[in-house]
Amino acid sequence: MASRVVRPFPAPLSRQDEAPAVGVRSADSLSLTRRMRRNRKADWSRRLVRESVLTTNDLIWPIFLVDSSQARSAVAWMPGIDRLNIEEAVRQSAHAASLGIPAIAPFPYVEKSLRDATGSEALNTRNLMCRAVRAIKAEVPEIGIICDAALDPYTSHGHDGVMAGETVLNDASVRILTQQALALADAGADVIAPSDMMDGRVGAIRSALDEAGFELVQIMAYAAKYASAFYGPFRDAIGTNATLIGDKRTYQMDPANSDEAIAEVALDLEEGADMVMIKPGMPYLDIIARVKDQFRVPTFAYQVSGEYAMIQAAAQNGWLDGDKAMLESLTAFKRAGADGVLTYFAPRVAETLKAAV
Repeated sequence: MASRVVRPFPAPLSRQDEAPAVGVRSADSLSLTRRMRRNRKADWSRRLVRESVLTTNDLIWPIFLVDSSQARSAVAWMPGIDRLNIEEAVRQSAHAASLGIPAIAPFPYVEKSLRDATGSEALNTRNLMCRAVRAIKAEVPEIGIICDAALDPYTSHGHDGVMAGETVLNDASVRILTQQALALADAGADVIAPSDMMDGRVGAIRSALDEAGFELVQIMAYAAKYASAFYGPFRDAIGTNATLIGDKRTYQMDPANSDEAIAEVALDLEEGADMVMIKPGMPYLDIIARVKDQFRVPTFAYQVSGEYAMIQAAAQNGWLDGDKAMLESLTAFKRAGADGVLTYFAPRVAETLKAAV
């Protein structure tokens, strides 16, 4: 058997010739035509060749509303996030607009005494959401308001629709959701975002809006909303974590499915959705990419409460650089193809990007 020839690494350079003169090829240089590191050598170069860019225009800020004389109350499971009363929500919406954030997405904490089996408070034109939308639009007309159409904040059982026994009824729920959408549009909502995952709700809401003269109110469909473990902190924020009976797997999507998401998006677009959303975000980057590649329509992602809480809690414990993790996670959505992201980090991101200019 031929003996193996061991070729030693070149001897280290002496101090006087550690760095060859510019333009002089060192003796141990590799013969490489293409060096990928050239474009990474400096910040200016990295910025020039960057494929995906996160801007303030990509941000939608979800906020939590509470009917209270107190301006703010902390959300225990989401460090750094507060529920806001209407006056504070108006102030924070003005702040968001000043930062260049295009839109907010308010969610209500509804008092338990107002919740019932059919979510009737959702149809009250003087409920917390409708009053907040009117107040924000009156003071900050330039900011977009995206309003959820779903019954879970209003039902005593915590589901997104009405129930018969242990079954969430599809068609009966859709009829109520269309009325909720009309109440929100009348209050001044710019976008209705059906998040319930009932079959046919986008088409029913589109028809109802058009018939009522709200042809220009957009629909951002939660087209692929998965039955995820990452929603826990959100349910604490709106007060449904203790009221939810059972789970939502009979209407929200199975996390194992991808082709089904494509079918859901196609149906929502056929029914009149102007934009589609994938929820949650980071665990479903593959779904975002598939949807954008196939449909080429405005596609959004929701960086949900569990994703926010993980980053924030890890940062508070010193396990992550919070700002870097925040920006990296949001850039990942852009790289996957998202046109925008709902994120609780929105004001912080906007301030960080502004400071970097």
